[in-house]
Amino acid sequence: MSTPPSFERHGPLAPLSPVVLSVPHAGRDYPLALQAALRVPLAALRGLEDRHADALGQGARRTETLFVATRARAWIDLNRAEHERDPRLDDGATATGAPLSAKLRSGLGLVPRRVGNSGDLWQRRLSADEVALRIVEDHRPYHAALAAALAAARARFGIAVLLDVHSMPPLGHPRSAPRIVLGDRFGKAAASRFSGRIEGVVRAHGVAMATNAPYAGAHILERHGDPAAGIHALQLEFDRALYLDERLDAVGTGLAPTIRLLRAIVDAVADEAVPTAIAAE
Repeated sequence: MSTPPSFERHGPLAPLSPVVLSVPHAGRDYPLALQAALRVPLAALRGLEDRHADALGQGARRTETLFVATRARAWIDLNRAEHERDPRLDDGATATGAPLSAKLRSGLGLVPRRVGNSGDLWQRRLSADEVALRIVEDHRPYHAALAAALAAARARFGIAVLLDVHSMPPLGHPRSAPRIVLGDRFGKAAASRFSGRIEGVVRAHGVAMATNAPYAGAHILERHGDPAAGIHALQLEFDRALYLDERLDAVGTGLAPTIRLLRAIVDAVADEAVPTAIAAE
């Protein structure tokens, strides 16, 4: 059994909002088995974290259902599909003959192999069974809980919207580069009206935004976004410099205004989904 649990759920079982929040990459629980297998300092794995993005989700949440992964992304990446297993690391990777995806070639598969300029992370290969256990104990429960919450929200409101919260390193100079990147898999994961509402909120807050470049969304949006069935999914990437300190390590003075921005996005999305939803809360 996994101890402690690999994610936290906030909010009642019966949803009070059509919006569901997810923070899959901010986990800071590094199991002893992971630490024993490292060939780099543990601090090197922080490059895989959406550092303190959980503070954004928890700060912005009111009555919405929120899922926060606590297990580190280095253990297993919830934003990768189960089959995205790296043959250079994982004995359970299945050779299909097809070219590896760009993410796998760069070492960012279901279990990350590399991060930044640190080189290979692990002293040894991983057995098929140990990765399979991580899938069963950590990956599947998170996605099952997320799917159940979205289904419950759709059943109550006739529609559900997932906001998947991430953070990114700065993309360039703060005066010219996007500080938020919105991903909807080029319209496949959500109706365009939601992207339009989010863009309006972000612009009103004086923050530069891009859509689907360089982050369009990955497995979480692909798996859960189904606009034809009334479930929409969008990814929000926040520039870490917006809410962290100068070292991009601890929370900084920008945390409170960034939380307010995320709260405004949640409100706008809920209003777009069900105009009476906010008034009913």
